[in-house]
Amino acid sequence: MSSAAPPPPAPPAPDDRTPGGSGDPLAAGGLALGGTLMVVYGLFAVLQGITAIADDEVYTSFGEYVFEFDLTAWGWIHLVVGVLVVAAGFGLFTGAAWARVVGAVVVGLALIANFMWLPYQPFWSIIMILTGLFVLWSLFNYRSTRSA
Repeated sequence: MSSAAPPPPAPPAPDDRTPGGSGDPLAAGGLALGGTLMVVYGLFAVLQGITAIADDEVYTSFGEYVFEFDLTAWGWIHLVVGVLVVAAGFGLFTGAAWARVVGAVVVGLALIANFMWLPYQPFWSIIMILTGLFVLWSLFNYRSTRSA
């Protein structure tokens, strides 16, 4: 007597990148983590901006650089970019497609701002750049299963 076992389930499509699919599971979980990091990243940028606007003596420059602005101007740049990053991060939690596009744009702007902020806070800028690169990776590698 032989009992036939049911056939194994068919493997998912190679480009299926859903949380349960065979695609990149880091990208699926990375979108939630990316949204969380965007909110935290944006809040830190807002605090950086407020600090630079309120007191120019907190940050000092380590030499002469091409990208030299007044610290108050840098404060406003970080404040505005930070608010945009927080808004796009919250948009990711709703699953809105626009949030991924807007998030990629504002995180790209934040990357540029942090690169140009290197003379004032080199260690922190490098941390923010690496975090921003991970957020961009998670935004570009996520594939939704919802029909458009």
